[in-house]
Amino acid sequence: MIAIIDYGAGNLQSVKNALDSLKAESIITSDAKEIIKAEKAIFPGVGSFGDVIRALNDKDLIEPIIKFLEDGKPFLGICLGMQVLFEESEESPGVEGLSIFEGKCKKLKAALKVPQIGWNQLKTQKESKLLEGIKDKSFFYFVHSYYADPEDKNIVLATTDYGNEFVSAVEKDNVFGLQFHPERSGEVGLKILKNFVELR
Repeated sequence: MIAIIDYGAGNLQSVKNALDSLKAESIITSDAKEIIKAEKAIFPGVGSFGDVIRALNDKDLIEPIIKFLEDGKPFLGICLGMQVLFEESEESPGVEGLSIFEGKCKKLKAALKVPQIGWNQLKTQKESKLLEGIKDKSFFYFVHSYYADPEDKNIVLATTDYGNEFVSAVEKDNVFGLQFHPERSGEVGLKILKNFVELR
């Protein structure tokens, strides 16, 4: 069972629909017990960094998420769900992230239209089970104004160019993050979700 973490916002049904198409059993839930007992978890995020952290606090979900991560089970953060895995963001000064990864989220350079909305390429930086079968420079769908800047560059799976090069996928142990939306990226996005479903 895959828990799709519901904090009161986020494009959860599209993620569930994508998992359903892969015949993967999933549940949209904000129940701490359901999250902790799940085999895997996906955290799709939209809105602002501060709003997501406040919502997680209001629903008492931070502790169960940390417990899930400490149990070593596969966890996937999507878009803002990836960003809140870091320590902080320029978007919400003074708000602490989950600090699973060291680093800060920064605003995209204003030379190009911000937010970035649309298709862009993924430049693979290293091999990963999550990106298995994905050709370098495949196109994925992005909607964001901020990006994560990890202190540890060894966690970087892929980068993308938009005015400047930014990190678009990360991995450390059992924790994965994608700045783009795999559930809105057609067949290549489904392939990434399938890879996640099949992780052991």
